[in-house]
Amino acid sequence: MRDKNDRIQEAHEIIVFLGLPRAQQNERSALCLLALLNLTSNKVWAEAEDPYIGITPIMDWVREHYGKDYAPNTRETIRRQTMHQFCDAGLALYNPDQPDRPVNSPKAVYQIAPEALDLLRLYKTPAWDKALISYLNERQTLISRYAKPREQTLVPVKISPSQEITLSPGNHSELIRDVIEEFAPRFAPGSTLVYAGDTGDKWGYFDTDLMGKLGINPDLHGKMPDVMLHYADKNWLILVESVTSHGPVDGKRHEELAELCVEAKADLLYVTAFPDRASMRQFLAEIAWETEVWVADSPSHLIHFNGTRFLGPYSES
Repeated sequence: MRDKNDRIQEAHEIIVFLGLPRAQQNERSALCLLALLNLTSNKVWAEAEDPYIGITPIMDWVREHYGKDYAPNTRETIRRQTMHQFCDAGLALYNPDQPDRPVNSPKAVYQIAPEALDLLRLYKTPAWDKALISYLNERQTLISRYAKPREQTLVPVKISPSQEITLSPGNHSELIRDVIEEFAPRFAPGSTLVYAGDTGDKWGYFDTDLMGKLGINPDLHGKMPDVMLHYADKNWLILVESVTSHGPVDGKRHEELAELCVEAKADLLYVTAFPDRASMRQFLAEIAWETEVWVADSPSHLIHFNGTRFLGPYSES
């Protein structure tokens, strides 16, 4: 049986051989690679496997087989500082069983890429050096090939006649697209997209210059709305929460958004967007008064929660 520390060192050495950035040349990434291969210290490299495995199962596997106990808050570090780079390097595949699975899905999984598995099974054999050279020569082609399925699952969003952005796959991004492409032209025609969140990339899209002109300071702690639109004709700043899993604009969220935009040089409107009325029904009791509700499957209608206006900013005075 190999010593566990020796096996970790071997995995670390492979990461260096494969040319991954220095930030990934560490014990954490070595252990993640071993988990991807289900390679315990009592196995030889030829016995490497290719299971589907998620971030939490990786952490559990590492704890069980190598005695390294990562704190729960390390999950995002592993995802963003190791697994993202493994995928970018063509070493691992993301959701190969379901490429359009939402980024924030608890069912998200990784798998060692087939060509990488073939190579790593040869580690510590006479065939390793030649196989490594061949793999490195082909790696850019592999990276490009594996990038295509990920690109095909991105959600395209047209934000102007001449500009399109893409968001991570999933129902949440699709609803954000509907807000920008269906809600905005109907209820804020000619409005400008200021910000759109993305489950895969916290900041998604944002117009820094326009934010500055409107007196908005981006919140670095996740309190931004899902969509922010500026309706210049009426100088409205429309703050939209897209609800597919998390809650609507309730009293607490209303206060958070109001605080975020306390210095905004525009009147504030609060909108909760739902994909359909069935989704809206479960949140009806939580929706704050003096806010709007828009349902994507009935795009030409808007529900106003009380007040004298159908659509417009509400003043406490």
